[in-house]
Amino acid sequence: MIFGPVPSRRLGNSLGINNIPPKECSYSCVYCQLGNTLKLEINRKEYYKTEEIVNAIDSHLSSLKSDKKIDYITFVPDGEPTLDINLGKTILASKQFGIKIAVITNASHIWIPEVQNDLLPADWVSLKIDTVDESIWHKIDRPHGSLKLEKILNGISYFSKIYTNFLVTETMLTNNYNSDRNSLEKTAEFIATINPKISYLTIPTRPPAVKEVIAPDVEKLNNAYQIFTANKLKVELLLGYEGNEFSATGNFIEDILNITAVHPMRKDAVENLLKKDKSNWSIVEKLLDEKELMEIKYNENYFYLRNLKKWRNSN
Repeated sequence: MIFGPVPSRRLGNSLGINNIPPKECSYSCVYCQLGNTLKLEINRKEYYKTEEIVNAIDSHLSSLKSDKKIDYITFVPDGEPTLDINLGKTILASKQFGIKIAVITNASHIWIPEVQNDLLPADWVSLKIDTVDESIWHKIDRPHGSLKLEKILNGISYFSKIYTNFLVTETMLTNNYNSDRNSLEKTAEFIATINPKISYLTIPTRPPAVKEVIAPDVEKLNNAYQIFTANKLKVELLLGYEGNEFSATGNFIEDILNITAVHPMRKDAVENLLKKDKSNWSIVEKLLDEKELMEIKYNENYFYLRNLKKWRNSN
């Protein structure tokens, strides 16, 4: 449920909260680093009690070295965080730790007033806006059939007017999906209307759900940057690997399974975590043999990802 802190290109050292069961989401994005969604869901419900999450945060913080700086407690599960009907209560309860709260959402439920109210106390909110084109949205984000893009965009617009903390957007650029000039211009024009503090442009850096998904070439990335900046947006490109500074609690199996349930790790990052936990590679091999972990090669690097299907079936 709690993992990290992990290095984040946006948030520094981020302590992750996985408040949703394995791969339960309102989208099944083609580029998702955790694979295809196991259960497409749009109904909000209680997954964990607020007290359960808060106690888990407290316990995890106690297991970390006292000098380990945490910049944010981040709700970034392997599904959509706003599906959690207790999200607002849990955000408020987590304030007791004196650490800023971040939520990374695909924005699919942002049109719901209760979700908007849940997010208001968060210090930092990221809204996914991959496209404003209906047909592209269906191809790239593969949403639950009952979701309507127009409703979502209207919800984003309204939320941007009532949210007073740090609002950012994230647009994942993928070749042959949403990286053409026409699509980018429409997306940038819409994002400009909500005036985010930062508009992040990202590319896949880990194995995607659909193998054919690749990042746009340099020319298209530059075009995207120029189009977004022309709309007077503060743009940041997130193109690289975050690094290997994953925190350890001393329990390697727990650490790697919790982290890779949300954040696939490159082989050198796993090796680094093994050193911190004073363990050896035989444990990784055992987890692979037991199919608790999966090994995937992507862009000449090996990545390790928790087997979410097995985890879900065992719960």
